Amino acid sequence: MNIVVAMKQIPDLQQIRIRDRQPIFEDVPLTLGSIDKNALEAAVQIKEQQDAQVTVLSVGDENVEDTIKEAMAAGADQCYLVLDDELKNAESSVTAVILAAALQQMEDKPDLILFGEGSGDNYSGQVGSRVAAILDLPQVGFASSIVVEDGRATITRSLENSEEVVEVSLPAVVTVMADINEPRIPSVSQILKAGRKPKEVVEPDELDVSIEAGKIDTISNLAPETERKRIVVKSVDELIQALSSEALIGR
Repeated sequence: MNIVVAMKQIPDLQQIRIRDRQPIFEDVPLTLGSIDKNALEAAVQIKEQQDAQVTVLSVGDENVEDTIKEAMAAGADQCYLVLDDELKNAESSVTAVILAAALQQMEDKPDLILFGEGSGDNYSGQVGSRVAAILDLPQVGFASSIVVEDGRATITRSLENSEEVVEVSLPAVVTVMADINEPRIPSVSQILKAGRKPKEVVEPDELDVSIEAGKIDTISNLAPETERKRIVVKSVDELIQALSSEALIGR
């Protein structure tokens, strides 16, 4: 069984600073999206239960080659990377076309394709659905549990007020929720071995796809303005009274 996990490189959101309402990305390390890590963990858990191979698929610039080692250390068997500097800020529709083309070109065709429900930066929540549409594959979203058996996947979907259990024939595309699992922390030996695992790198031209359109240019990205009232309190009672007057705590 072949499982492919699509993962996106993003800035580490925990280390972004705000100055004059603007995010400072200088010296912010790159990492993989948090829900993408949940998708990878789901794939690795399936691999541990049955004979399966996990391939990580990613699109981006040359920095992805280093970032993807996180996924290799966390249990992926190999990676397939589509790299070009122009892909750094590619729009979701372009990314989906490239991912679909890469999936079609893979020698070992995937039985299960996993995505995080949304990326850690844009969270458009549309790339998985677009890929499924391009490849004409069934898609299941909001997965909180995945059980694979006999060429079918039984998936529990976490909806707003209920849970839904569906069964889908493979191959299929599944997008997972953040609460599906807790991603594992790789051991030192796994980290050291990550760089030696198989890796295939291709350029968009090799997939016969164009990246000329669909680039995102951020015009403005400002933190919300906040006004502080600078109320001075001299005791716990005064603090409680001030918070109560602003309806921040119950009276």
